[in-house]
Amino acid sequence: METTIKTENWTHLAQQLGALFAQRANEKDHTASFVHENYEDLKVHRFFSALIPKELGGGGLSYTEMCEIIRIIGNHCGSTALAFSMHQHLVAAAVWKYKNKNEGAETLTKIADQQLVLVSTGAKDWLDSNGSLKKVDGGYLFSAKKHFASQSVVGDVAVTSSVFADADDGEYVLHFSIPLKQQGVSLLDDWHTLGMRATGSQTIIFEEVFVPEESIALKRERNEFHPVWNAVLTVAMPLIMSAYIGIAEKAEHLAIAAAQKRSQHHLPYSLGKLHNTFLGCKAQWMAMRSFVNNLNFKPLGLTSADVLAYKTNVSDLARETVSSAMEIIGGQGFYQKHLLERLFRDVQASQFHPLPKWSQYEFTSRHLIENYK
Repeated sequence: METTIKTENWTHLAQQLGALFAQRANEKDHTASFVHENYEDLKVHRFFSALIPKELGGGGLSYTEMCEIIRIIGNHCGSTALAFSMHQHLVAAAVWKYKNKNEGAETLTKIADQQLVLVSTGAKDWLDSNGSLKKVDGGYLFSAKKHFASQSVVGDVAVTSSVFADADDGEYVLHFSIPLKQQGVSLLDDWHTLGMRATGSQTIIFEEVFVPEESIALKRERNEFHPVWNAVLTVAMPLIMSAYIGIAEKAEHLAIAAAQKRSQHHLPYSLGKLHNTFLGCKAQWMAMRSFVNNLNFKPLGLTSADVLAYKTNVSDLARETVSSAMEIIGGQGFYQKHLLERLFRDVQASQFHPLPKWSQYEFTSRHLIENYK
């Protein structure tokens, strides 16, 4: 096992690295190329295992500290923050399982040893999943097309799911992890987007890739909500939205700097309104984060419903914050050379993480009705 780097102040280190990331961000955005150098810097300092307990070779950071680190990185490069959060929410779920069920120590140790990058395909899978699994001796042959797979260009392991049609019992969804660097796995060059262009979220193609029976972590009914989502959603959403808090915070700083140089009579009112909006955004993010209680929580349906509701609110308020900054800064922010132009595009992605607004409204209301006493 490699020796864990002892870092006195992870958030200070994140600030230092963030300054480097900011220098690279425009070029990565303009070329829509993945933030390879940023990931190498994060690997050198073992950020990919920072959330893993020290006894397993990790940095032993708290969940709250990791949210803050992603926020800080989001101040400097939204793409790096978002891609990094996708790895961290899978690690967080595994650490929760280790702490609460005493399971998964071997997997977490391997991630820490090798600084593995985990890729989630959950954004499009949700309850129905997609693809197919064909039963063969010792396991399954897996074929699927998985969209929106952030950091897939450098990923080591995909945490995914697919559909198994049982002749007797109907369709089920099986969850499993699968190495990405093997025969039958390829990527499409299809990540050409409005914002978050440097996240490397290419579609992954799986063509009859063998999945051993022992790799199946969960079997559930298709299109039915399984309790596992209560843990996954609760840990995932605050980490993911941390990237957008960082973007919104940076936009506010730009607006304040612009207002200091101008004397239009409406600016104090506009800036005050922007600050109110950002405070609401940050407060709801912190409330969402508090549900996780540093990975000491019970996964409940109403909790996940509330976490998703907070996610919608944080997304709406983050986008409103950046839009207000655009109004204060004016036409300068419309130029590509201005940082705010990239922030405005990047923050739009916040609304597309699970669940989209109207799906979230329905999901939360159903949980409220079912659990009302």
